[in-house]
Amino acid sequence: MFRKTLACTAFLLMNWPAFHEIARAADAPTSPATAAGDYLVYVGSYTNPAPSTSSASKGIYGFRFDSKTAAMTPLGLVAETANPAHVWPSPSGRFLYAVNWQVGDKVNGDSVSAFAVDQKTGGLTFLNKVSSHGESPNQVVLDPAGKVAITVTFKGGTVTALPIEPDGHLGEAFYTDQHVAPASTDPKPPTPRVHGVVFSKDGQFAYVADLGLDRIYSYEVDVATRKMKPCDPAFVQVKSGSGPRRLQLQPNGKFLYVNMESTSTVSAFEVNGGALKEIQSISTLPADFQGSNTTAEIQMDRTGRFLYVSNRGHDSIAMYEADPVQGTLKMIETVPSLGKTPRNLRIDPTNHYLFVANQGGENVVVFRIDQTTGHLTPANVQVPVAQAGGVAVIKAQAP
Repeated sequence: MFRKTLACTAFLLMNWPAFHEIARAADAPTSPATAAGDYLVYVGSYTNPAPSTSSASKGIYGFRFDSKTAAMTPLGLVAETANPAHVWPSPSGRFLYAVNWQVGDKVNGDSVSAFAVDQKTGGLTFLNKVSSHGESPNQVVLDPAGKVAITVTFKGGTVTALPIEPDGHLGEAFYTDQHVAPASTDPKPPTPRVHGVVFSKDGQFAYVADLGLDRIYSYEVDVATRKMKPCDPAFVQVKSGSGPRRLQLQPNGKFLYVNMESTSTVSAFEVNGGALKEIQSISTLPADFQGSNTTAEIQMDRTGRFLYVSNRGHDSIAMYEADPVQGTLKMIETVPSLGKTPRNLRIDPTNHYLFVANQGGENVVVFRIDQTTGHLTPANVQVPVAQAGGVAVIKAQAP
């Protein structure tokens, strides 16, 4: 028996690269009959991240997720689409939306795509796509009622609202705001780089981070009449060069948290309708860290007690405890992301798991969330996804 064990171990070690490549190329869907799990996980990716960078990814990859064991069963490539860097589910779980950027489409330009979700098999059916009204859309987010989507563009510097029809199709934009840089004599003046959006719980406000102009914008949204306009004042200015990137609201709606990409900090804001007031800025890094780092994504758990931010460079997840009354943050720890360049984070609907998409590590890692302390513990589950991007989690139906 011992000799057989050694022989098997030697065989696996000698052939591990081949097994690894087979796992990475999991484009063939798994039979629904063998795919256990009560949730569907969709992972967007970068099929063409940059002109000089190659990718083995082809689009959106699907998995069945078991919320009791944390097991992830691959469904393979569920939608072949260009650079779906960010994905977002409808509240009903019937539809999935994705941005498509750097597609090289000179006729139609960059876009946002809609898919119908088969909640039994995990399959996606393409519905339609519409213009993002700007180059390099990097996030699409739905209002809590699932009637309006807002997409923001990095190179275009735009904020665009799109209607969602009852059958999941996207309508043509009913509002676009083109951010404009202030007049400057600087040889390298600031450029609008819109990077994140979040809706208020009632859907009446949308808050938008402009990384290039160092501003947090506020908008009034009327979902029923499909109208949108800037608040007065339209934005709050933050520290020059900080680079506000993504946003999360406290569930009570009183506080907004924004991770700053360039300074590796998180800022807390008091929220009064469309008015924002910064009350705190806190680092995402250990005091003794000396390397280069940028932040990417921010997530708050559903109780509003714990906040998580991804560090690219330190390759970790910074974890904070949030004061529900004062809105201030206290850093508790940083946890290794178990992969390079953790870009996107997503907390599942049960509030027990955090998914980390490591773009450089080309994997998605599952962490358990301690419901008392917020501490992250690896669930010993990692799945390969080339150039992993955004993550969406949807309740599955029994096959």
